[in-house]
Amino acid sequence: MARSTPHVSALTDGEPRYLRIASRLLGELRDGTVPPGERLPGERQLAEHFGVSRETVRQALEVLRREGLVATDRRGSHATLPGLPVETPASLTFPVGARSADRGAIARATLVWEPPPAGHAEPLGLAPDRPTLVHRYWSASADGREVRMAVSSFSAVALSEVEELARYRDRADGRSAAELRRAYDWMRRAGLTLHHRDTITRIADAPSVRVMRRVHDQYDRPLELTELIVDAQQDALVYEFTLPAAV
Repeated sequence: MARSTPHVSALTDGEPRYLRIASRLLGELRDGTVPPGERLPGERQLAEHFGVSRETVRQALEVLRREGLVATDRRGSHATLPGLPVETPASLTFPVGARSADRGAIARATLVWEPPPAGHAEPLGLAPDRPTLVHRYWSASADGREVRMAVSSFSAVALSEVEELARYRDRADGRSAAELRRAYDWMRRAGLTLHHRDTITRIADAPSVRVMRRVHDQYDRPLELTELIVDAQQDALVYEFTLPAAV
């Protein structure tokens, strides 16, 4: 259960503005808008978000720090409310649509350092011919009734701020197996709050669907784009994912 303090939760019309902002920010921490352990936006972004001065934001954060609800280190402030740690497997598995292989299923994944596929560069803020980390995933069920193909491209922001991803640049030869199932956890551990936008469409004249996932951070900077195609010879397609529980 999240801790509370009467200094934050019981406000009246005569309370200082910074206490009102502390209360609103606490509400976002408790409803899961900012999950436990996530980095908070910077003072400037918070000031714009709440429509107040940076000094008011500083005072509000100080109230939450005194109550142990927010902690600050060299990379900024982060939420400390109890909840699932960012490194638990409860967050989304990369790439979108990947899952534990069925018995007898075949799956493979590779990484290359090359210009992204058509349609990926612009949303990621990359020049069309600029190379980046590109991940390709393929899997097939044992009976051949379901095939999944995914290609993912990462932005310069993701590679510069997520150490685990950056390490793959020199190993992205397209031949070695690549296991990035924890990629979203790595991003969150780097202090990035992930926002996913999934677009699912049917492919005409084929038993397939296309899922386009765009991921950006709390500053609206693009991080990753994945295009997944599921070809399933069955009546129903199940698209399943898990998010950390809100506090």
